Amino acid sequence: MKSLIEARAVGLGFDACRFTTAEPPPSAEHFQRWLRGGRHGEMAYLARNAHKRIDPDQVLSQARTIIVLAASYHRPQAMPGDAGGAGDGEIARYARYSDYHNILGDRLRHLANYVNELGGAGMRSLWYVDTGPLLERDLAQRAGLGFVGKHTNLISRKLGNWFFLAEIITTVELAPDGAEKNHCGSCTRCLAACPTQAITAPFQLDARRCISYLTIELKGSIPLEFRPAIGRRIYGCDDCLAACPWNRFAKEGRAMKEHGRADLDLPDLLELLSLDDAGFTRRFAGTPMLRTKRRGLLRNVCVALGNVGDASALPALGRAGADPEPLIAEHARWAIKQIEARA
Repeated sequence: MKSLIEARAVGLGFDACRFTTAEPPPSAEHFQRWLRGGRHGEMAYLARNAHKRIDPDQVLSQARTIIVLAASYHRPQAMPGDAGGAGDGEIARYARYSDYHNILGDRLRHLANYVNELGGAGMRSLWYVDTGPLLERDLAQRAGLGFVGKHTNLISRKLGNWFFLAEIITTVELAPDGAEKNHCGSCTRCLAACPTQAITAPFQLDARRCISYLTIELKGSIPLEFRPAIGRRIYGCDDCLAACPWNRFAKEGRAMKEHGRADLDLPDLLELLSLDDAGFTRRFAGTPMLRTKRRGLLRNVCVALGNVGDASALPALGRAGADPEPLIAEHARWAIKQIEARA
């Protein structure tokens, strides 16, 4: 049955498929300490459903198996956005595609139904792609798909860092695969690469300092101390992932290959700053970036312009400084001061 499921997963475009039990992950206590330390910031949902994350049986009663899948978003050629000019924003690599939730979700639904059919009458399965209350990286390591690196992300010896994780939790009982060992060795490149020192120690992340958190999850004002380190990033950050030497084994993913968004490789900051609500929705419909809403993205754009913009950006920032959305206006005024100070 495992071979049939794995073959179907590969046929659907997934790049890896592994199996583990539905037992609580061994990192549950570490996760709870992380929450108690407040290092999850404003991501209240992590604490709200923590009881499910540490016990998969509370996600699906009588669950026996968790199928862990990977879908690579690596491009073998250099991504244009990694070498943009001063007027360009930078978007995390995974977000330069149509929304992976939709692309992978359709495939997961099909695979979950197939698992139920193989399991027989009464079998139940739930599927998630970055949406479920599961400690997915720890489960993926236990399934042997990869290992949690010092940057706290999952690393695959076959895919590097550039892949999405997805899971099917099911009442079908399947033999588990062996766990993967850590292969970081003495390497600390990811720690050195982090612009805000969010990786406070090996395997320790303070999300409140992470640029991905600051530009995506944080809904309010970005703390002044972190704004200069954001550079021209307007959605997420890849620095710790890009530093990992295991990326030399990265492979182009089949599921995501046809869904790249070239318009997100080199986004023009001033163009983005001119978007109204309708324009924002049109531009980012069908992408993960829609979740930031206009207020969040233009907040980030203002910070990026404050870091890399010149006097030509001042008129647009002046208009943004009078935006009816206070969050945008405040960050625009900060950006103006930064540019004027450099001038």
